[in-house]
Amino acid sequence: MIEIKNIEKSFGGVKILKGVSCVFEAGKTNLIIGQSGSGKTVLLKSLLGIHTPEVGTISFDGRIYSELNTDEKREIRTEIGMLFQGSALFDSMTVAENVGFPLKMFTNDSNEKIQKRVDFVLKRVNLIGAHKKLPSEISGGMQKRVAIARAIVNNPKYLFCDEPNSGLDPNTAILIDNLIKEITEEYNITTVVNTHDMNSVMEIGDKITFLKNGLKAWEGTNEDIFLTDNEAIVEFVYSSNLFKKVREAYLKG
Repeated sequence: MIEIKNIEKSFGGVKILKGVSCVFEAGKTNLIIGQSGSGKTVLLKSLLGIHTPEVGTISFDGRIYSELNTDEKREIRTEIGMLFQGSALFDSMTVAENVGFPLKMFTNDSNEKIQKRVDFVLKRVNLIGAHKKLPSEISGGMQKRVAIARAIVNNPKYLFCDEPNSGLDPNTAILIDNLIKEITEEYNITTVVNTHDMNSVMEIGDKITFLKNGLKAWEGTNEDIFLTDNEAIVEFVYSSNLFKKVREAYLKG
């Protein structure tokens, strides 16, 4: 579980996050949504330790990050898996080498143990036989699955995903969503997803935090989002005629 309390973050005298508080639960897909400039990327980077809030606290299972020493902060960083928007695979490395990279960086495991772990996670994301391929030799959806495998290879407690469906076709995006949700539940990971994909919100939004102008304007589940009368979230989620019709159909039963 990750808990943030009243965090504030400014750049150049402009306050981006304005006292945001929320809890991201283990075993659930916790989504952060909002318009461009709402503060969701700054919030994600604050959780990752890239930005340091001027006010407030961020705690990982009770450990307040700002109060930890260097070694304790490093320990938390080793417990984090990250799925980048563009996958961020190393072009010159094979699939297996990309996935095994965190283990070589953060553990003293033998090559044999690393290979077994790489084999396991590649099988888990349904990429058997892709070990020796380069990123340029596989599809965008497969690259994303390689990135997920790399993110979970070190058995993380916390998984952060930045726009995981960016650049993917709708069918592949659904597969990636389902894979993230399955892995989250299977390994009881605290997963935080920064997304603008409303399909993801509807499909895997166990917990949704909606930011507007640096404030938490709404939170709830993907079921709550159909029933809420909060004007800000309704206007954001149901901005298209298609989603308006979906909501109307849901409310009619």
